[in-house]
Amino acid sequence: MSLLGQKTAKNLLLFLTLKIKYMTNIKNINILIKNLNPKLNKGEYVFCSIDNLKNINSNKIIGSFKEKEGISVIVSKKEAVNLKLSFSFIAAWITLRVYSSLEDIGLTATFSSALNKKGISCNVISGYYHDHIFVNINDKDKAMNILKNLSAN
Repeated sequence: MSLLGQKTAKNLLLFLTLKIKYMTNIKNINILIKNLNPKLNKGEYVFCSIDNLKNINSNKIIGSFKEKEGISVIVSKKEAVNLKLSFSFIAAWITLRVYSSLEDIGLTATFSSALNKKGISCNVISGYYHDHIFVNINDKDKAMNILKNLSAN
């Protein structure tokens, strides 16, 4: 087989592999949505920016992300108040108990779109096993109903 023929065969194989993977993910989105199984975690949560982690117990951190401006942490409102951390957004934390892959296509877009249509902003954190949604504390019940209805349909 010529070099051109080998490259064409490799490209075709790569294309077919990617197409199969993409098609599988599209089919799985319906299964993922049907199995969202949202859970409203108790409490109120806030996003704060801190310079370092010295004064905060790592067991109290729900999530964190290092940014150029500082370290963003998600903690309970109670913990933020105790540490005198500033915050402006009080959130409810919803865990989607479906086991999703970091490579799944369309899951975040589907549930965030459903929430958006009802005027609910969501901040999504993807964990290794589950997605976690933070919504305004005043929208928690409405968000849970939307997610449950999305899963039921």
